[in-house]
This record gives sequence, structure tokens and C-alpha cells, in this order.
Amino acid sequence: MEPKQKLIQIVVSTGLLIAAYLINRALPSLEMWQRLLIYLVPYIAAGFDVLREAGEGISHGEVFDESFLMTVATAGALLIGFVPGGEAMFPEAVFVMLFFQVGELFEGIAEGNSRRAVSQLLDIRPDTANLECGGEVKTVNPEEVKVGDILVVKPGEKVPMDGIVVEGSSSLDTVALTGESLPRDVRTGDVILSGCVNQNGLLRMKVEKEFGESTAAKILKLVENAGSRKSRSEKFISKFARVYTPIVVLAAAVVAFLPPLISGDFVGNFATWLLRALTFLIVSCPCALVVSVPLAFFGGIGAASKIGVLIKGSGYMDALSRADTVVFDKTGTLTKGVFEVTTLHPECIEAKELLHLAAHVERYSTHPIAVSLRQAFGKENDGCEVENVEEIAGRGIRAAVNGKTVCVGNQKMMEDVGAKWKICNEPGTIIHVAIEGKYAGHIHINDVEKPDAAQAIASLKAVGIRKTVMLTGDREKVAEKVAADLGLDEYRAELFPADKVSEVERLIDEKPDGTSLVFVGDGINDAPVLARADVGIAMGALGSDAAIEAADVVLMDDKPSKIEKAIRISRKTIRIARQNIVLAIVIKIAILLLAAVGLAPMWLAVFGDTGVLLICVLNSTRTLSYKKG
Repeated sequence: MEPKQKLIQIVVSTGLLIAAYLINRALPSLEMWQRLLIYLVPYIAAGFDVLREAGEGISHGEVFDESFLMTVATAGALLIGFVPGGEAMFPEAVFVMLFFQVGELFEGIAEGNSRRAVSQLLDIRPDTANLECGGEVKTVNPEEVKVGDILVVKPGEKVPMDGIVVEGSSSLDTVALTGESLPRDVRTGDVILSGCVNQNGLLRMKVEKEFGESTAAKILKLVENAGSRKSRSEKFISKFARVYTPIVVLAAAVVAFLPPLISGDFVGNFATWLLRALTFLIVSCPCALVVSVPLAFFGGIGAASKIGVLIKGSGYMDALSRADTVVFDKTGTLTKGVFEVTTLHPECIEAKELLHLAAHVERYSTHPIAVSLRQAFGKENDGCEVENVEEIAGRGIRAAVNGKTVCVGNQKMMEDVGAKWKICNEPGTIIHVAIEGKYAGHIHINDVEKPDAAQAIASLKAVGIRKTVMLTGDREKVAEKVAADLGLDEYRAELFPADKVSEVERLIDEKPDGTSLVFVGDGINDAPVLARADVGIAMGALGSDAAIEAADVVLMDDKPSKIEKAIRISRKTIRIARQNIVLAIVIKIAILLLAAVGLAPMWLAVFGDTGVLLICVLNSTRTLSYKKG
């Protein structure tokens, strides 16, 4: 039932209860059964849905739930006046049902707020697309669009599907995918993803994936299915409720019948013990646990997705909260995964001229090193003449630049042309340059570390991660430098994929019992290791289908600093879930004991059920927020 409908039900029932009370006071001579009929009207108005759910549960063989317990307890309170020695409790019975509905109302509001917070945050899938067809643009449902179609994305609109920009340039707001507010500039040839918002320029894009396979659709499906992977706490609560409720019902029956039988005056004492048993049933409802613990995890998953971290289920959140060892892949995880010119070492010319010549010689090459040289130079069309370009296998490239023969390549090429090259001990790739057979210098190219990689390692240690390890297939010198720069505890270099799995298994054996090993990789080349770790986190996963499929946790940008935030959110969620469990069980046991000896009035039993439910639900909503820092 919707909160608005529930509120109307409560208001109407309250009015009917007041009317019944006034009629009862005005007509004190009414028989007991007549008073029962009067109070049945507000009782049914307040609890018809509870009574229906109890009946449906019984018909399906699922007897012991909160609706059944509340029905038995309130029906018993209505009838206790007919038991010899019993006192009529008609208003109390209606009030208990009414207050139970108030608790249900607040539960619905809290859960609705949680779901709205997550749905607003993931409101990334557009409802329409502007399809270009026959020179005209028409608005269609994205599901009608096919791969290869051309779409027009206007300023202010969401990108409807994944594709490539074929015309135009703009800035995209990617906050819904990555949690980062910094816009991303795109131009012709760039890949754009569904769910991003076009901020200014008009874009024409070619669709590369069907609507159901788009990034936005995959994210929504992932979050919707997150509840299917339950945490240890949720599994405990499910098992607890199945065992706990029948025991409570049996205990209530024992409280109602055994003491009167032992006393020798069953008829005279039965009403007293029946009232205690009914109070026992009311307070025993496990709904505070059944509702609040899953709600806490739902909120935690929502808070994580708000910062661009998708956790595929509360079970992974549970494991993430117990992280002890974090293992990283290097390329694309701690480093950018693209070559960049880091230093220039000229010999007989200026540094700018050294880079200028190398970039022109590599003008037509598609090799990543050539791309890095051209990007570092940035002035490809400066009027220079580049002729007679010749690629020499295993050596490099030779070309004539403004009439001079320039060779760009490795030391073998330098030896071939008689240039006396110099050794460079810097880790990375060294590109040597010779002009007319004379050595002109060398260029150092490397895969640079991500700006927040060192911060990520430091923040992980700050939250209590015992060991940080890097596994890479790169050379020993490169790995050693990266590990030292970032402050990693261990590293292993020159590894094949199978070696990485063996190293992860070794680290799993070494970690303390009850803790988790987290592996962080790019989600494409590291699938076996991601699967072997307790928690696999895919880095740089923006638009990567393989990453989304392979990992347990997906970071929708390439920032390793998000890992520490995900761990903090997971630990906060687990802490709140445990608070709810302890609070509910302690209060309920205390009131159950008081009820058993006749010291718990009916209002206290209502607090033990609905009041505790409200407290736990409100506590669970704290997981929706995440404070940075």
C-alpha cells in the first residue's frame, strides 16, 4: 500500500476508534458482544490488510510472519474480555493495530525515500532519442534505434545510447556514471556513453550498441539485481526469522497455558497469563530486523553508486568491509595505460628540435609510441616537408625532414647508421634520434602514474589495510620505480596471467582468517584474477562491458582513490546493520522477559515492536549519505 493510502487508512481508523470510544462511554449498559461489534469497525478499518496478509500466508503455508503474530495478538486482545476473569481490552486491541500501521507508514516512507534517492541518482537512461532519417530528425523510443543509425544529441539532452561522435564537439556531464562533476570534452571520433548529459554543442553520433546493451541499461540492471546477492547479515536475519518466530509462538502458548495449569486454578488465572502471552506475541514480531537490515544495505549500495562505485550486491559489500590486503594490477590501474613523453635528452640540438624531428618522422605511424611523440609535439602541420618515410623492422623509422635524413628508433638503428648513442638508465622506453648519421639525443617515454595513485595507497593504509601489493607483467626496473613512488608494500614483476593467479592464491593463504583480499584490475585482461579474489574491483571501467561483467565492484572512472571510499561506505553500512540487530534483539528480549512476568503493559509491547522498527529504519537511512574525507 502506498504511504498516502496508508495515511488515509490511519486517519479514518483513528476517527472510527474515537467514535467507538464515545459510543461506548455514552451507552455503559451495552453487552460485551455489542461493544465488540462497535470496536470491530475501527479494528477492521485499521487492520484489514494485515488480516488479509495473515490469511494469505496461512493459505500458502507461510504462517509465522509479522502479520500472523499481529493478527493473533490483537484478536486475542479483542476476545480476552470473554474469558472468565478477563478484562475487556477493545480500545487497546484497535490501538495496537493502529500503531502497527503507523510503523508500517514510516517504514514505507523511509524505504520510498531510499529507493527514490537511488533511482534519482541512477536516472540515466533517456526516454527518447533524436533519430536522423532521410535528412529529417524525428523523436523515437531508444529501443527502436538500431546499431549504425545516426542520432542527434542537442545541448541539455542525455546521450541515449553508446556510440561514436561523427560530427560536432561538446562537453559531457558524466556525473551520473562516474560521480565526478568535472565535464569531459568530446569531439569527432570520440566514444560517448549513454547516461551522459550533453552540456553545450550539438553532436551527431553513430550508434554502436543496442539500447539494452548500452552502458546506462547495464548499470541499471546491475543495481536492480544487487539485492539478489545477500550479505552474511541478511542471510543470518532470514534464517533467524524462520527459526525465531515459530519458537516465539510456541513460547507464547506455553506462557498462556502452562502457568494456569500448574497453579491448580486454570479458569481463574488463564486471563492473566493469556494477556501476558498476547503481549509476548506483539513484542516478538521480527519486522524491525527483517526490514531494517536489507534497507541498510540498499542505502549503502545507493551511497556508493552516488560516487561512481557500483557494488553488485550486499555480499560483496560485506566482504569489502573486511578488506585486509589490496592487490593491484599496474597498467591501466595505477598507471594511465598510455605512453607519454616524460623527459628529453638532447645532444647537439635544442630539446624542442629533438621532439620536433622525432614527431615528424613518426607522423604516419599508428604505434602508441608514435602517437605519444606527436601528442607531445602538438604542432604537426608546421610546414615541414617529410619525405621518403621508411619503416625498418626491429629498428625504427627513417625519413627526410626538410631534406635532412633523420633516423628515430632503438640502439640497433643507431649502430646501423654509425651514431654513437648513449645509455639511459631511466625505466621505460628510450627512443634515440640521429641526424645525417650523427647522434642528436634520446627521448624517454613511459606509462605515467595516475595523479591520485599515491593518494589511493596512502588512504588505504589510513583505513587499516595491512598490505598493498602490485602485480605486473612489466619489467623489474619499471615495477620497482612505480612501487617506490606510490609507497606499495610489495610488488612482483614480469608475471604472466597464470602467475598473477598463483600470487593471489599465495596472498590469500597469508592473510588473517575472517578478512578479505581485494584485487583491482582493468576488468579485461585480469578476469581470472578478479574471479579468484574475495572481491574483484574493475578500474577504468567507463564503457567497458568486460569490466562490468568480470568484477564484483565496478569503478565508473579510472580513479583508484575511490577504493578507500568504497571500503568506508561498506564498513559504515555493516556497522549500522549490526547496530540494528543488537538494538532490536536486546530491547525485544528485555520486554519479552518483562511480559513473561507480567511487568510489560500493552503499550510497552507496541514500542518493542513498532517503536524499535521505526528506530532501526531511521538508523538504516543513514547509509544513504556519504561524507567525503
